Amino acid sequence: MPRFFIRNDQVLSGELFLRGSDAHHIARSLRMAVGDTLTVCDMQGREYECRITSFAEDEEVRARILSVREAENEPPCRIRLFQALPKGDKLDTVIQKAVECGACEIIPFESERCVVRMKPEAEERKTERRGRIAAEAAKQSGRSVIPLVRSTVSFSEMLTEAQSDLCLFCYEGDGTRPLGEVLKERKELLCNGGTVSVVIGSEGGFSQSEVEAAKAAGMLPIGLGKRILRTETAPLFVLSCLVYVGELEG
Repeated sequence: MPRFFIRNDQVLSGELFLRGSDAHHIARSLRMAVGDTLTVCDMQGREYECRITSFAEDEEVRARILSVREAENEPPCRIRLFQALPKGDKLDTVIQKAVECGACEIIPFESERCVVRMKPEAEERKTERRGRIAAEAAKQSGRSVIPLVRSTVSFSEMLTEAQSDLCLFCYEGDGTRPLGEVLKERKELLCNGGTVSVVIGSEGGFSQSEVEAAKAAGMLPIGLGKRILRTETAPLFVLSCLVYVGELEG
């Protein structure tokens, strides 16, 4: 069933409305008609099953609310992904797949070994486009919220922003703890609403000074097994492990 996202002020007494690109998509792309049903999420953990009652050309769609339920498709913990800027369009892929895997927020950052650098004049445009990628992935994967994609921050800003109940600093060097061991120890946190930050480096990884700064900030250096993963693979691996332990393991 098609899924859309709305604000609270779009919910009226017994009905709701959609406008703009959503209305155009319903009318023109999906070619839905009066009487068809769709699922609408209010970004506050509620899902509405609705039946379309009217169209105002392709500018507004109104629908009657048939039922309301609490969303059950979000991970039990809040996962925030901090991804060092990768080359090419890899960040687009990371955002899309991280949303599918359950991340609630994606924050790009610059590190010493990033080949790509933030361009202030293009940052607003890129952030808007990345937000659209997240929104489409949320619709496709059945999320109840659209994860926030933030503007790029510096490494030092990342150290502050990533403070959480558990901060996993993914690093292939010495002095790390195995991811599986850490997740077993913190399973209760993962199952009961804790916040987890996942920090992933760029293609060149992290410098030693950055590793020491992360440790000093209270981050936990973790290893991801016997193989070195690409920067676009590592976040999806970690997020999958988090969701497995917190949601699927039982």
